[in-house]
Amino acid sequence: MVLTVVLGLLAVRRHQTGGLDAWSVGGRSLGPVFIWVLMAGEGYTSFSYLGAAGWGYNYGAPVLYVVAYMSCGYAVGYVVGPMLWGYARKHGLVALSDMTAHRYRRPWLGAAVAVLATVFLLPYIQLQITGMGVVVSTISYGTIGLDLAYFLAFAVTTGFVVVSGLRGSAWVSVLKDALVVLTLGFLFVYVPLHYFGGFGEFFGRLVDEKGEWLKLPGHGGEESGYGVGWFASTTVLNSLTVVIFPTTVAGYLGARDADTLRRNAVWLPAYNVLLFVPMLLGTAALFVVPGLVGAESNLALFKLITDALPAWAVGIVGVAAALSSIVPMAVFMLVIGTMWGRSVLSLVPRLRAREKGLSQIVVVVAGSLALLMTYTAPNTLVRLSLISYEGMAQLLPLVLLGLAWRRMTVVGGVCGLVVGVSVVCALVFSGNDPLWGVNAGLLALVVNLLVSVAVSLYGPPERGDRRADEDVLALEEYTDAAVGLRSVGGHEAAVGPNAAGGPNATGGRDGDGGRDADGGRASG
Repeated sequence: MVLTVVLGLLAVRRHQTGGLDAWSVGGRSLGPVFIWVLMAGEGYTSFSYLGAAGWGYNYGAPVLYVVAYMSCGYAVGYVVGPMLWGYARKHGLVALSDMTAHRYRRPWLGAAVAVLATVFLLPYIQLQITGMGVVVSTISYGTIGLDLAYFLAFAVTTGFVVVSGLRGSAWVSVLKDALVVLTLGFLFVYVPLHYFGGFGEFFGRLVDEKGEWLKLPGHGGEESGYGVGWFASTTVLNSLTVVIFPTTVAGYLGARDADTLRRNAVWLPAYNVLLFVPMLLGTAALFVVPGLVGAESNLALFKLITDALPAWAVGIVGVAAALSSIVPMAVFMLVIGTMWGRSVLSLVPRLRAREKGLSQIVVVVAGSLALLMTYTAPNTLVRLSLISYEGMAQLLPLVLLGLAWRRMTVVGGVCGLVVGVSVVCALVFSGNDPLWGVNAGLLALVVNLLVSVAVSLYGPPERGDRRADEDVLALEEYTDAAVGLRSVGGHEAAVGPNAAGGPNATGGRDGDGGRDADGGRASG
């Protein structure tokens, strides 16, 4: 853990200056390796060690939806990632909320997106704190209590992300990914050999005795609700949602160029192969430690190894699992701070010059709030986490369709968003997810999309927006060579007739001479 903080702090040793752009998206300078490990790290969380093994133990095959949606999401990201990168690079934007405010020329809408995204992201911070706490307590054989372990998760993450930002998360991801590959590769070989005598014997018993776990809907049959319809609909919903998830967008915007994102979209699915290991080990635990119920099943993987391996080996596996909590938690906190610093607090004129400092303060506040609720009201955030991903999906029409379709209006997008979130909450909290075998979030998204399009076409039209399409939409032409750059005061800034400060410039904030390409004041 000490090494993690040191590595995160060292990441900023040559990048100690710079504003919000440098801190929140790494100065848009991260190359293929850092982007690969960072985005892989965001997808490989404590769920991969705890939840994936637990799902494998309890249900079996349905857990493969994680591999399916992430791989499909990378394919979607091959197209969407470069579009968002170019749009943000041209207009000096640093977050999803920032893009929304620029697209619709409504600062309040960016603030609303920031607040809504925060509500949906806080449960993920709490889940990572809980996950790391459970791991640290388990691998210390109970010597470190859960309360202290929770605080360590918060302190370690906050310690480097406040100082180093996205670049620090990328550096820690290198250590984390190296340990993940090492430990999971070892366990993949060790567990079948140690407990079953080989892979043949293990798979033979699995087929003969636990065949129900190897096909949909998995153990529990149709009553589990995880049939083919749920699997397909969840894969579609999540693969679309992941490309506009604020943490994914942060990775996109941190890239050096659009080709880096395309190459990573090709290679990132290879990392998902590792997800099969904890799933497989979860099914192995069915034979070694049968009878785990409830939250105990999430510890299936660690119960396999805590008695079989020496303490130092258990510690290495535990550090890999703990880092799988720290990296995504750091990016969650980072994007919350960035969105609030740029889209919410900077709406107060006297605070605009302090965006970076305010964002760093919000990081600490967001982490502290998640930690406090972990101690005092854990079930509140757990219930909220039930709608987190499905709720975030409801931003798709407002954000992604809005960046591709000029006729999308503020009224249409907001109406669709309100309806979509309402439908999700109604279905999930009434126990109707899935409904008719389909993920409730996808059903809500369909309703959301229909409302957004209908109101945009037949409702009040947008008035007074005379910007050209290339200043409003995230077109493919914005990427790579189309985004001409020149040096302005030591920073890069877009040039050309539509660049910030050019004759057709509208500014990155709301079309009134907002911000230049690096988040400063427009100088045109």
